[in-house]
Amino acid sequence: MTRTKKTGMKAWGGRAAVVGALGLASVTLAAVPAFAKGGVDVTAPHTAHVGKTFTVKAYGDDDAAGYLRVCLDSRSAGRAWHRVTCGAVVDTGAEARVTAHVKAAHRGALQYRAVLYGLNGPHDRHPVRERTSGLVKVDVR
Repeated sequence: MTRTKKTGMKAWGGRAAVVGALGLASVTLAAVPAFAKGGVDVTAPHTAHVGKTFTVKAYGDDDAAGYLRVCLDSRSAGRAWHRVTCGAVVDTGAEARVTAHVKAAHRGALQYRAVLYGLNGPHDRHPVRERTSGLVKVDVR
């Protein structure tokens, strides 16, 4: 009889621990925000020759915004970023793309990045930066 009571108390304590752990897990999962899927990428040649034209392309997608636009930025020698060009505004179902034909004016290293913007409508004047790509370096010789 004494043995049954101890086993019953141990079983009740184990059940309470399991129920508490499940409750805590459900509250934690409910508090975690959902993340949007997507990405942005930029491609360029590793080297270019002075006076020659080379192509830089960028593309990106994100399911968090209704409309998307991707832009290319460049800089040289660690200076400030400058906008090269932007692509057309596309609906979320499509992938945003942009292509730039750049003429290498002088020797040195150029860096490029792509920036993906989310818009509320096709004519939205206040885009929101969604993602930024990694850097691509072009050595001009």
